[in-house]
Amino acid sequence: MKEISFRNDILPLKDKLYRLALRITFDTAEAEDIVQETLIRVWDKRDEWPQLTSIEAYCLTICRHLSLDRSEKKEAQHVALDESLHSRPDTSTPYDSLTAREGLGLLQKLLKELPQTQQDIVQLREIEGKSYKEIAAILNLSEEQVKVYLFRARQRIKQKYTEIQGYGL
Repeated sequence: MKEISFRNDILPLKDKLYRLALRITFDTAEAEDIVQETLIRVWDKRDEWPQLTSIEAYCLTICRHLSLDRSEKKEAQHVALDESLHSRPDTSTPYDSLTAREGLGLLQKLLKELPQTQQDIVQLREIEGKSYKEIAAILNLSEEQVKVYLFRARQRIKQKYTEIQGYGL
């Protein structure tokens, strides 16, 4: 097992930790605080690093738990994400830009309607690019449960998206 370095192995995870915390709390200041607290807790547990199979999964798990705890304390006051937080597609017309923005807004709304576990799995798989095994380790689930939850989340989002888009004028 290689030796884990805070500077080389843990600090580069801060952007992933921030995105996860932001997706759960919907508050930039709160997400920054959660990332700092996560890094402090990981540092305090540095004696346990050699026993860990994945320091990344360990950090993401701590961040997720802190985010959920803080979110529950604030009674889950959801604030819309700023447009500055997501990258805009390179479109040529205002109509394309508007359509893309509305589509992204709709997907965010549908994602918020999912149960918390499914939201976390979609975040980790689709946005963070984690494997099923890594997600299972982070969320303390089996790989099969992760696959089932992800399938159900995708199905539900697809169904609702199709209903909304097909209902139009």
